[in-house]
Amino acid sequence: MTRASRSDLHREGLLDPPGTPEVSHDGSGRVRLHFLPLERDVRVPPGVTVFDAASWNGIAIDSTCGGHGTCKKCRIRITSGSVPVSRLDVRCFTADELRDGWRLACMAAALGDVSVDVPPLSTRPKAATVGVGRQVILRPAIQKRYVELAEPSLQDQRPDLDRVLDAIDDLELRPDLHVLRRLPGVLRSSSFAVTAVVVDDVLVDVEPGDTTGRRFGLAVDLGTTTVVATLLDTSTGTPAAVASMLNKQQPFGADVITRISATMLDPSALVRLRTLAQETLAELAVEVCAQAEVDPAEVYEVALAGNATMTALVLGIDPEPLGVAPFVMSTASWPALLKASDLGLPVHPAAPAVVFPALGAYVGGDIVAGMLASGMDRDKRLRLFIDVGTNCEIVLGDGERIVATAAPAGPAFEGGAIRCGMRAADGAIEVVKLSEDDVGLQVIGDVDAVGLCGSGLVDAVAELVRFGLLDSTGRLVSPEDAKEIAPGLADRFCSVGAERVFVLAWRGVEAAESVYLSQRDVRELQFAKAAIATGWTLLLAEFGIEPGDVQQVLLAGSFGSYLSPASAVRIGLVPKLSVLRIVSAGNVAGEGAKMVLLSMQERAGAAALLREVRYVELSDRPDFNDRFVDMLAFPG
Repeated sequence: MTRASRSDLHREGLLDPPGTPEVSHDGSGRVRLHFLPLERDVRVPPGVTVFDAASWNGIAIDSTCGGHGTCKKCRIRITSGSVPVSRLDVRCFTADELRDGWRLACMAAALGDVSVDVPPLSTRPKAATVGVGRQVILRPAIQKRYVELAEPSLQDQRPDLDRVLDAIDDLELRPDLHVLRRLPGVLRSSSFAVTAVVVDDVLVDVEPGDTTGRRFGLAVDLGTTTVVATLLDTSTGTPAAVASMLNKQQPFGADVITRISATMLDPSALVRLRTLAQETLAELAVEVCAQAEVDPAEVYEVALAGNATMTALVLGIDPEPLGVAPFVMSTASWPALLKASDLGLPVHPAAPAVVFPALGAYVGGDIVAGMLASGMDRDKRLRLFIDVGTNCEIVLGDGERIVATAAPAGPAFEGGAIRCGMRAADGAIEVVKLSEDDVGLQVIGDVDAVGLCGSGLVDAVAELVRFGLLDSTGRLVSPEDAKEIAPGLADRFCSVGAERVFVLAWRGVEAAESVYLSQRDVRELQFAKAAIATGWTLLLAEFGIEPGDVQQVLLAGSFGSYLSPASAVRIGLVPKLSVLRIVSAGNVAGEGAKMVLLSMQERAGAAALLREVRYVELSDRPDFNDRFVDMLAFPG
């Protein structure tokens, strides 16, 4: 096989030339990846590898090395768009293959819109890449054993259950009542050739014939706003289907405090909230099973990651103590006897449910799952983990020590309390880029702008700060000053009522009819970012370090995935670091849920985090208010 000549590749423009700078997330926009043959579109920040983009969105690509370029199994073909050839690609493919678009997915940085053809999995891997570059050895709790049993006789009158247990005597099993109800009929209808279904140490079912090739688990990220469900083939570690939807509890409020308050005002609200959460989970379970053509009865285990309030509500536990000082949980670790049916999930009737433990009332199981997925307890680098949302959770660790806290950021990042704010849906401005005489916008769905979502809000403020159109105190300049600073943008400085605004997208001739950023919006963002910045500065103080000592910042959650690192630095939301040190981590709560389904070792690691992490309460810090005020200003 003839390998490619580097000089030939340079001439053809396929190989990135020496000295080409690494791509930085400069807020210029997201890139779109179209995956074939699934016909799936995903949007990610520029510079994210095809492998990571696929992993974040539940698209399986062959790999055994965790995306480090050593196994050379993650072969994909770029069918449209351009991806430079990496040095590892040169060693892996022939010159003709490179010209035909073949690349290693883990080395292929998506710098623009591309279409990617993903070959089917060629192996049944013993390890899976999950989380933030984590490689998990496949040791799921779900096992299947096919056995052919001797039929009973007058000389062998052993009970049916003993007959099954004797055939798999290397395991100490506890039978579920569901098994005992089915066992006599299944054994006799299948001539005593059956598959025993085991989850951890529980015999949950006995199925006729050999069904060892099908064993699935359901990983759920139960968010306050959005719920995501991933159906996993636990024999390969690959996602079979992914679906998401808004949490049906939304009518009770956008944040956990309003939902807790609803139960305090009306005790019957708890029943309704539980029902709505379980309906959300049930619809998602049905959807992912239908997508993958999997019988829900083949889903034998469920893992759920959610904050303390969401977890309490879905289980019907009174959340009032979580909402009032001293903010006490009913339990930190959930009992092992929970079943999927306790969560309202229409899967196997005996399927157990693993619910992530919580560190505190406002650092819940979703953050424990995120810490597990990002390896906060194992990575020796000094890393800052920030899950940006209404309640912002912050973790600082170096592999030896881990501290965590929660900061009340408010709803600004989700479009709440913003004049033209909206969720990240079609019509929402998600990227803003100013030039001297124009405003460049990227709108979700590529339609006319109708509102502003969180990432667009951060971009808009950061760009105005960059141009000097918003001073360090957060005050929009006057139209007269705007004419001197940026004449081409001055006509966008208007008033709506008595409030000064900056028009982002004209809809008609009046500013009030348009999509704009108001002075009050800027204040809302200042309060939110100041709360978060106060949180991480206090954690840095606990470690006795400076912001420049941080080696990596992980922006977690769906919002973190689309937040421009450059904009986050410019407004002071994160430490002032090179944007190359700021990484979008994706939905790490969902990734953590997947990990505990795929590995009993990782499940033990999640439980161990409760002993290893020290929680820092901000509300009783005497220096919190002073630090908060200091953090309100935008960095110079």
